[in-house]
Amino acid sequence: MDLHLTNKIAVVTGASRGIGLAIARALAAEGVTVIGAARTPTAELTRNSADAIAIDLSTPTGPGQLVQSVLARHGDIDILVNNVGGGDPADLRGFNDYDDAVWQRTFDLNLFAAVRACRAALPSLLRRRGVIINISSAGARLPHLGPVPYNAAKAALNAFGKALAEEYADRGVRAVTVSPAGTRTELWTEPGGFGATLAAAQGMTHEELLTNAATAAGISSGELIEPDHVASMVTYLASPLASSATGNNYLVDGGAVKTV
Repeated sequence: MDLHLTNKIAVVTGASRGIGLAIARALAAEGVTVIGAARTPTAELTRNSADAIAIDLSTPTGPGQLVQSVLARHGDIDILVNNVGGGDPADLRGFNDYDDAVWQRTFDLNLFAAVRACRAALPSLLRRRGVIINISSAGARLPHLGPVPYNAAKAALNAFGKALAEEYADRGVRAVTVSPAGTRTELWTEPGGFGATLAAAQGMTHEELLTNAATAAGISSGELIEPDHVASMVTYLASPLASSATGNNYLVDGGAVKTV
C-alpha cells in the first residue's frame, strides 16, 4: 500500500533503539526523510535515518535545539513523533518512596520533552499541515501496573495530545496518541535491565518472566507487543490516508485494556 509519504520530513525522538528505532525504520521504508534524535545515537539508527542527532531531550533547551537543527539542515517538518520516554529501568518502588526529584525527571522526559518539541515545531508543522504523534503507554489507562510517576506522566501526555488536536485541527495540524502495552524491547530483554531486575525480585528466571509477562499484564493475546506493531500504527497515522484521525488515542495493547 502506498502511504503517500515519500519525501516527507519526520523527526523521531528516542530513536536509538526499541520502539523509536522501529518507527524510524518503518517511516524510512515509506520514503520518509527521517531525523532520529537520541541521547546516544546507535549505529543502527545512523543506518536507518537520514540524520542522527545526539541530544538530551529531558533538558529545558534540548527539544528546541533539536527542532532548530532540523529546520536548518532539512527544512520544514511534516511529522513529529514524540517517542522519547521511560524511567529508571530498575525502579520497583512504591508511591511513598518517590521524591520530588524522581517526579521531576520522569515528567521532564515523558511529558515536557513532548511539550517543548511541539512548541518549537508548531510554526513549521502549521506551514506543512503536519502531524504530531505522541507515544504514550497503556499504563496511563492501567496505572496500577507500573511506576506511579511514569504512568502519571503518560496520562498527562494523553491529555496534552487531546488538547493540541482540539486547538489546531482547524489549522491543518493533526495530533494523535499511540499507547502500547508491554513491548518486547531491550528494557525487558537485556540482561541486567528492568526485566531481569523484576524477575529477580519475583524469584524467577529472566526467561520465565518473559514467557509470562504478557499474561501477567492482562494482554489477551498472551504475547508481548513487538516494536514493529507500534511502528506500523504510527506510520499509517502519519500518512494522508489517516487525514481524519486527530485527537484519538490508539491502543496497541493485545487486549490489555478491557474497558469500552
